[in-house]
Amino acid sequence: MSNEYSHLIDLNDYPVEWWNKVITLGASICAHPQRYVQACAGKIMATLFYEPSTRTQMSFQSAMIRLGGSIIGFDNPMTSSVSKGENLKDTTKVVSSYSDILVIRHPYAGAAKAAALTADCSVINAGDGGHLHPTQTLTDLLTLHMEKGRLSGLKVGLCGDLLYGRTVHSLLKALSCYPDNEFVLISTRELRVPHYIIQMLTDSGCKFREETSLEDAIGDLDVLYMTRIQRERFASQAEYLAQKDVFRLTPDKMLRAKPALAVLHPLPRVDEIEMAVDKDERALYFKQAKYGMYVRMALILRLLECETPAKLLTGGKAENGRCCGNPKCITATERYLPASFRNAGGRLVCEYCDEEAIPYPN
Repeated sequence: MSNEYSHLIDLNDYPVEWWNKVITLGASICAHPQRYVQACAGKIMATLFYEPSTRTQMSFQSAMIRLGGSIIGFDNPMTSSVSKGENLKDTTKVVSSYSDILVIRHPYAGAAKAAALTADCSVINAGDGGHLHPTQTLTDLLTLHMEKGRLSGLKVGLCGDLLYGRTVHSLLKALSCYPDNEFVLISTRELRVPHYIIQMLTDSGCKFREETSLEDAIGDLDVLYMTRIQRERFASQAEYLAQKDVFRLTPDKMLRAKPALAVLHPLPRVDEIEMAVDKDERALYFKQAKYGMYVRMALILRLLECETPAKLLTGGKAENGRCCGNPKCITATERYLPASFRNAGGRLVCEYCDEEAIPYPN
């Protein structure tokens, strides 16, 4: 394992104090960008995007360029040796030898951790399936820091796809670490947050409730985090169409909200926020996207300092007769990976994707 490098796989691998340093640095870069124009001169960042992306990919690229560094990589695996059947380990092992920092987005949960196990540089998780999206969470935290002036004592509503929404999972895990935050989880029954997130909120002692009506919930929120229904996560078009129009934020619904409500969205949106809402000064999602570039600049600088990683990438062990129960876990496709499970409140969970272990199928 590459112990000499700092990675960002899961934001919760680091203490809150570390997050706050990244956020503070991001705020400084936002205020004084000219001070950092050559901070990464001579450094190379590789971006391996196995999934489509606009904001995450371009904000990383813009971040490195504004820091004076260079970029290599791909935004379509079919234009690389992946199309010839190359496995994740070989791709990341080779590309990491060309670069100083590697950013990966992948449709399978745990892919970034799998890449970091053997990479020859620092690895950043830019989204691994429906699992985690820590740099979007840093973006969200910087946005709240800049626009609300605090990260605690907030009532936060999260609405839409709470089952597959990795941005939701990451944000809940992060904000649960700040005091006195309360969560309202607004979704259909089919798109409720996964069990491991409910368990995490319970274990953390956070106040939360589940709702099925945006109209009923919006009135007492400080923050509303909207998400799109993700077509690419559904097994069929029919399943997607049954969910996609259930929640829509409209000017009429905004009339029920507090004057100081902050509306965030990780983007892209489809039709879950009407464009007429864009004119409302409480709609902060375009500002949020720009803050993403600044916080990624800060993150690149912090990781290139080569601090000691917060913890081992994997510290669990294999269990005879057990495998990960998540068909979208990276261990389902990259068979060479060592199975690794840890005990979480009496449950045996996969260290790559946080889902429960199951007996091997007969």
